[in-house]
Amino acid sequence: MTPAARISAAIEVLQDIVERRRPASDSLKDWGLSRRFAGSKDRAAIASLVYDALRRKASSGYAMASETPRALVLGMLAGLRGLGVAEIAELCSGENHAPEPLSDDETALLTAFSVEGAPEWVQADVPEWLWPSFRAGLGEVAIAEGEALAARAPIDLRVNRLKAGRDAVLNDLAHLEPEQGPWSPDALRFQPGHDGRGPSLQTEPGFFAGAFEIQDEGSQLVTLLAGARPGQTVIDLCAGAGGKTLALAALMANRGSLYATDLDSRRLAPLHDRLARSGAGIVEVRIPRSRGHEPFADIAGQVDLVLVDAPCTGSGTWRRNPDAKWRVRPGALAERIKDQAEVLARAARLVKPGGRIAYITCSVLPEENDEAIRAFLAKHASFSAIAPIDVLRGAESDFSLLARFATTHGLQLSPRRTGTDGFYLACLTRNA
Repeated sequence: MTPAARISAAIEVLQDIVERRRPASDSLKDWGLSRRFAGSKDRAAIASLVYDALRRKASSGYAMASETPRALVLGMLAGLRGLGVAEIAELCSGENHAPEPLSDDETALLTAFSVEGAPEWVQADVPEWLWPSFRAGLGEVAIAEGEALAARAPIDLRVNRLKAGRDAVLNDLAHLEPEQGPWSPDALRFQPGHDGRGPSLQTEPGFFAGAFEIQDEGSQLVTLLAGARPGQTVIDLCAGAGGKTLALAALMANRGSLYATDLDSRRLAPLHDRLARSGAGIVEVRIPRSRGHEPFADIAGQVDLVLVDAPCTGSGTWRRNPDAKWRVRPGALAERIKDQAEVLARAARLVKPGGRIAYITCSVLPEENDEAIRAFLAKHASFSAIAPIDVLRGAESDFSLLARFATTHGLQLSPRRTGTDGFYLACLTRNA
């Protein structure tokens, strides 16, 4: 496919997303299945165009005075990819599956492309209804934070301490030009290419050997700061596919007892193969028999650390899931806040006196972060928040520079602040 034909395809996929109100991944999959002539590079390029258009949906729609799929793609080509009007016009020839030629209005809007004077939520490419919360959480730099969350994300990996060291993996992957992560001692980073794609790390021998796992450095950081130690009893209460479970096993040096569970047992399915590859031998997966069943009733009140990777809106991961921010609705935020209160209350019943709860979200919204902790502490007098500076002091490495990102109760990471996804961590201790 020509570059112009790929742009036409991206407009078509976006039209399907709008009309059927479905995730971008589903529309892209259906498009590829119905057009077998498109090769893997074509499909990847079209996906990159679609996701880039969604990253800048608000700002492109404002600058182009329209939110049609065509307007969003044209605006993205100008605003994100930096193409000039002449370059865009050349791609829009109307020939050989190319988009129709630019209209006079489109040419004028692309020539004057700007979001100057637009509402703040437009400049930040954040849903309008979420902007008050977003700004409350990130303050005066909220527009810049939104712009960072609308950029492409790098690909990070976590070196598996149980099987390899960072220098060895760095050498093994030298042909892919990795960088050392700026924060985590186990992180390597790969920048996305011009088309938004990164290297195929999951085809590397080291991946199959369990030497590393794909994991954002922010996710690595909050897991490391949770405070797991060798020999402890630890529960990953919302384990999902197990990324943090695997990181915990490595931090515990395969000594102690580590349990993983999730209310949605289907999310745990990938964990079993990942455990076998990683060499983590201390993990026991427990699946609840029903929503009200507690699979850890036998060790309630005896656990050193309960890690709560709480269900949330995912606002901190918009770089990786740009369509998610436009699909989230106010009712979803209210539901997530309820879920967070429930899972924190459950963790409180499991942790022992002197033990710790590490509460984590991939969100930058205060309702899901500091306010969730404040509400929990108001109902659980036997718990207190560990000061963020003390959380950092207790880490195995010097993370003192992260202290500037402290909130009332925790730490808030973000693409602009730390170059990571927008993770939040607060640690609580049971006093009695």
